[in-house]
Amino acid sequence: MTALLHPSAYIPSDATTIIRNTSRGAELMGCLHPEQLAIIYAQNWFNLFVPKALGGLELSLPEALTIEEGLAYADGSTGWTVTLCSGANWFAGFLNHEIASVIFSNKKVCLAGSGQPGGIAKVIPGGYEITGRWKYATGAPHATAFTANCVIEKDGIVLQNEDGSPVVHSFIFLKDEVFIYNDWHTTGMIATASHSFEVTNLQVPANRRFTIEAATAVLNNPIYQYPFLQFAEATLTVNVSGMAMRFADLCEILFAGRTGHKNFTSAMLDALQQKLDTAKQQLHTARQRFYTAVHQSWQACLTGNAAGSLLFEHVSATSHALAQACLQAVDALYPFCGLAAADSRTEINRVWRNIHTASQHSLLTPLLS
Repeated sequence: MTALLHPSAYIPSDATTIIRNTSRGAELMGCLHPEQLAIIYAQNWFNLFVPKALGGLELSLPEALTIEEGLAYADGSTGWTVTLCSGANWFAGFLNHEIASVIFSNKKVCLAGSGQPGGIAKVIPGGYEITGRWKYATGAPHATAFTANCVIEKDGIVLQNEDGSPVVHSFIFLKDEVFIYNDWHTTGMIATASHSFEVTNLQVPANRRFTIEAATAVLNNPIYQYPFLQFAEATLTVNVSGMAMRFADLCEILFAGRTGHKNFTSAMLDALQQKLDTAKQQLHTARQRFYTAVHQSWQACLTGNAAGSLLFEHVSATSHALAQACLQAVDALYPFCGLAAADSRTEINRVWRNIHTASQHSLLTPLLS
């Protein structure tokens, strides 16, 4: 792999400036700022993994991860929204071709959704009748379509897999088919607008159903052969990494401003610098291990050796290790940041709130033995 750069190197500096300068306004609005969205559309970042034939960038996983990390470094809510929505747009590789052609004809295509099986899909002639409600659909206000998982029911009976578990499939809904609840009330990641959505007795044709498995991919691009679990873990992890790197850089600015202050001796300043250096080294080491694991797994995917590879287990392990290293580094520095870090109007406070909210995602929480 090429040398690992600072996250700021992967996003145009002028885009970073605009995204960061409007992040406070976005938080007050409760959704991404129009100027942030304008940049996302101009850069086509919602389509990181979509093939060029459907208007996407068709990036490799390592390339896309650096962009997502760079966006999270610029602003956590922007990075998270691009990550979750581009991750949902990745479903293009599994959708019925006719449906995908319609959905992705929109230049501002953005899929939002939920992985939880929050609905029931009853089999009816020619398709399904669906009722359900799903939480945490990041980017709901500007989504052009929604995806959701449903338990399948036929003749009043829930269908079962061989192991006795319920059969679950994914479905795609158009924006005018869903009702959005403005119920995203969190400490951080406010501008992600990760609201709930609902459908009631919605009848859809059978081609709205899809399955997210390598064997069911309808497109040949290698990205659709990459395991979904590790894809999700890796893309979420780089958001935490980008935010942690930004927090450390803000701490460096804050600590430097204490030079010459009467309440801080040279020994105290040296101690602060040592803590900062330790945190940055921990982040660098964890990032390096993570990206190395991702690159190795991606090469396995390109060569057709993806199935059952232990390399993907290593991606999971290094993803969790990096996420925890980020939280530990941030929490080790926070007590020395003063009241500026507790002021909800400051960037350093927003980064702290964002990273601690994002870390509550089920794929980022510490593994329990």
